[in-house]
Amino acid sequence: MATADQRTEPNDVWLPIPPDEIEGLPGGLHYVHWDAGPEYPADPARCVFYAVPYMKGTEVSLRPLAGMNRVRVVQTLTAGIEHMLPGLPQMPAGAQLCNARGLHDASTAELALTLILAALRDVPGFVRAQDAGEWRPDFRPALADKSVLIVGYGSIGSAIEDRLTPFECARVVRVARTARDTVRGPVHPLSDLTALLPEADVVVLATPLTDETRGLVGRDFLARMKEGALLVNIARGAIVDTEALLAELESGRLRAALDVTEPEPLPAGHPLWHAPGVLITPHVGGPSSAFLPRAKRLLRDQLALFAAGEPLRNVVATAG
Repeated sequence: MATADQRTEPNDVWLPIPPDEIEGLPGGLHYVHWDAGPEYPADPARCVFYAVPYMKGTEVSLRPLAGMNRVRVVQTLTAGIEHMLPGLPQMPAGAQLCNARGLHDASTAELALTLILAALRDVPGFVRAQDAGEWRPDFRPALADKSVLIVGYGSIGSAIEDRLTPFECARVVRVARTARDTVRGPVHPLSDLTALLPEADVVVLATPLTDETRGLVGRDFLARMKEGALLVNIARGAIVDTEALLAELESGRLRAALDVTEPEPLPAGHPLWHAPGVLITPHVGGPSSAFLPRAKRLLRDQLALFAAGEPLRNVVATAG
């Protein structure tokens, strides 16, 4: 572990992973471990690089930030940073907020494909039949020959398409905030959704939660989806209007596979739990065995850039 001369003001780095478990951390910095425990490992005022504990909630994640008046970098281990935005005004001018773009691509894309296949082939129904000791063969849709629309074509959206490639989809259509071209084909702007939705058999939400995307999937969006289509949300629950989705599920017109919900956690007794045609997982797109090695690599690489005085990657906001 790197240490600093205690007679000078140390440059503390707060890590949610024990520093001695991350190989190759640069020298010249003082590393401490904090993963949202009640006691701080050091004075927050000495922190220059704060790696935010993973999935501990907004209140806990922001708690030490008020005292970090020397912090230069706040690094999340999530692709979404909405839980840290309320803390941006507390950060010193020029401090950078970085997300974890790329960290969760493999795990989240893997879950997206799992949800698509499980929902189409009705794996939950077969599990219920197994629990009941009943043999219930059924004819279900395949992913082959389906049209898949990916809403949010960043690194996770691209990773989802990687995993769709072997499944003989009729086509994959890409949508992002702005139009662009890729080696796979065009990425359409959000404004094209009205025309694209009626042709999609599967709609996958992989877009960040922003003011523009909050409530994006409302009554009009859902009404334009074709009858029998599957909505898959591995992004953020607030992108979907839950009441509007419930109406479509209860009518039997649409199906859904949701790793995220609004509200979240979904409370006991909420009608979404028992709505027809819905498969729910408890926000587990990122937490898998793929997380830790990629998190360590991200922190090591970002700290190497920080120690060398070089520009960091994945800067999404700068305190003013």
